[in-house]
Amino acid sequence: MIKKTAEQQNKYQIERFNQALYNYDSEKVRSLIDDIFAESAVIQLSYPLETLKNREALFTEGFERLKQAIPDLERRTFIVMAGNSGSSMAGNDNSNTDWVGCAGYYTGTFMESWLDIPPTGHQVTMRFHEFYRFENGKIVEMQALWDIPEVMHQADAWPMVKSLGREGITSAPATLDGNLVGKDYPVEHSQRSQQLVLDMLNSLGESSTGGVSAMKLEKYWHPRCSWYGPSGIGACRGIAGFRNWHQIPFLNAMPNRKTIEDNGYLFAEGDYVAFTAWPGMSMTVSNDGWLGIAPAGQEITLRSLDFWRCEDGLIRENWVLVDILHAYKQVGVDVLARMREFNKARYRQFDK
Repeated sequence: MIKKTAEQQNKYQIERFNQALYNYDSEKVRSLIDDIFAESAVIQLSYPLETLKNREALFTEGFERLKQAIPDLERRTFIVMAGNSGSSMAGNDNSNTDWVGCAGYYTGTFMESWLDIPPTGHQVTMRFHEFYRFENGKIVEMQALWDIPEVMHQADAWPMVKSLGREGITSAPATLDGNLVGKDYPVEHSQRSQQLVLDMLNSLGESSTGGVSAMKLEKYWHPRCSWYGPSGIGACRGIAGFRNWHQIPFLNAMPNRKTIEDNGYLFAEGDYVAFTAWPGMSMTVSNDGWLGIAPAGQEITLRSLDFWRCEDGLIRENWVLVDILHAYKQVGVDVLARMREFNKARYRQFDK
């Protein structure tokens, strides 16, 4: 019998977790959290959930509260990939950095308020990107973004500016091969994919001196690429869509953005590449501002968790989640409070 690699074993553990969350059963979910998370695991979720006290809080404050709002809660996962990474963005060699990355969405019938978002009585979806760092077969760190603004949008409780891209359910990989559990690829295949994405990311940094043309997007991106941004930015099609609906507004507002390299972990498996960091970028909001955030000259950081799919030597798809609520919080804007103000009339039925 061939011994499973650490990456395969770690993916199998996460697949058990995915299945428990697909057919959500509270006791099974709690039991699995106790089984696969180290007792001292660091668990970091998007704002306002933030860093949780322990693995029990992941169950009670994370999943169980979401299930209370969505009684038929179901998790659908369309990317599961693993890899070993040092602080790759900085070029460091750091052992014990085995990661599993997952993407998909939570869904079900939105029956009760969650984070003060009013329920709809209809099916709702919320995309997630979740990364798990393993040591000795146990999860010791979780970095996860849940697209909470996506739920606001579906509840017609939107308190922010209109998205430039398309809002809606994010597509699974076009090739329907994102779940890599049980799959094994030659190291050279994964290395080619990772190098393509790393070269592209390095090229993006050339804009500070040479403008948009210096990025050479056509060299790295497929002409029919799809960029799946978070709610608040939306999805973009093709290089022109990527530039118009995300890149140009982003660079205009924050031309001095830079990667926090010591935080960043980049890893690849087959055609898929992933990046996780907490946070991953720092920048100053200037010029005309970004996503309705006033250009007050304040420095902020961004949590951005990403997946790419490569095809024939080019990037064909890119899934990106950004903790937009946390970005607003850093400049003193409480988006959830604004949402409550905008939707007061809908809450009056609950007044006593």
